[in-house]
Amino acid sequence: MTDENVRISDWLIRLTNSYKNWGFGLCFLYLRNVQGFKWNHKRVYRICRELELNLRIKPKKRLVRSKPDALAVPSLADQVWSMDFMHDQLGDQRAYRLFNVIDDFNREALDIEVDLLLPSERIHQSLDSLTPTEVYGWAIKKAA
Repeated sequence: MTDENVRISDWLIRLTNSYKNWGFGLCFLYLRNVQGFKWNHKRVYRICRELELNLRIKPKKRLVRSKPDALAVPSLADQVWSMDFMHDQLGDQRAYRLFNVIDDFNREALDIEVDLLLPSERIHQSLDSLTPTEVYGWAIKKAA
């Protein structure tokens, strides 16, 4: 090794001993920008590899995912409803939307609203028309 290469290796060893998590990139930038050395990055990288100062690439830790709770299965109709919006496109490129309300007990579609536009007022009306009059033997009074 030439005297210049020995000087580079001394700097690299000092930097990696004092900054354990610095790899080649940070060491080179420090030597170039802070210390003002004009060494070629290929030369510094070659010496860094010869000294085996390259950092080990740590594998990403995988998150341990717990199994989700099982879905509750309703035992009677009108206990649990599922609502969903769907959309599609007609042949003339106009989009239309569907609002579905399904009873989870018997998988019966309680209501399906289809239109090019489904404003929130229409969804409120649809849900109000579906409110059951009696659930579990209790009478539900609609707010006037």
